[in-house]
Amino acid sequence: MNGIHDLGGMHGHGRVRIEEDEPVFHAEWEKIIFALVEARPGWVQNRDEWRHGIECMDPVQYLATRYYEHWLFAAEYNFLKKGISTEEEYAARIRRFKRNPNSPLPRARDAKRLKEIVQRIRYGTSTRREETCEAKFKVGDQVVARNMNPVGHTRLPRYVRGKRGIIAKVHGVFVLPDTNAHGKGENPEHVYNVCFDANELWGTTVEEKETMHIDLWESYLQTPDVAGTHADAQARQDL
Repeated sequence: MNGIHDLGGMHGHGRVRIEEDEPVFHAEWEKIIFALVEARPGWVQNRDEWRHGIECMDPVQYLATRYYEHWLFAAEYNFLKKGISTEEEYAARIRRFKRNPNSPLPRARDAKRLKEIVQRIRYGTSTRREETCEAKFKVGDQVVARNMNPVGHTRLPRYVRGKRGIIAKVHGVFVLPDTNAHGKGENPEHVYNVCFDANELWGTTVEEKETMHIDLWESYLQTPDVAGTHADAQARQDL
């Protein structure tokens, strides 16, 4: 999605301030949000729906809030969207904790479920799927990232759109985030590691011989000749 939520490659935000000896969590409530999101069943929200939920935050709110507040917003957004919770329930719970901030939180004691969650946190879950078709590209092929501007979720960063790169590795087939985030199916595609020259991405201000490797889905890519044809057609249309 185009918006402030995609900050990758952007300039002018000042130095990145690194906190020495930074803790995993800065407050107790962050632990709760982490557990809430990681413990959610897949039918509540898949990883792509959760990411899109964050992208639905108001831009000002997004920039003014902390990391785990983004997590909380996405969880609430999807719970409301799917009818799991209501605005009235949220409001009632907020009033309850404002009256008594020390109210005990509900706890579920399910040893089997806990083991599954810990396993997922430690080792992750793969969205790799069985290969049912051949890859369109191979290692060494020159490609161009499509210059597209979707209104929904995508994992194609804005700073690589329209840029030329070379296929460095073919990863296999994985769920397509662009459709999975919107309930339109997994639509698995081949994923490629694409190497971009830093000069191609950011011009002559970068250090020499710097490159960036980015994993991109097949539908994000096209051959240079096709990209050139589309660019020529757009130029004629602009005239």
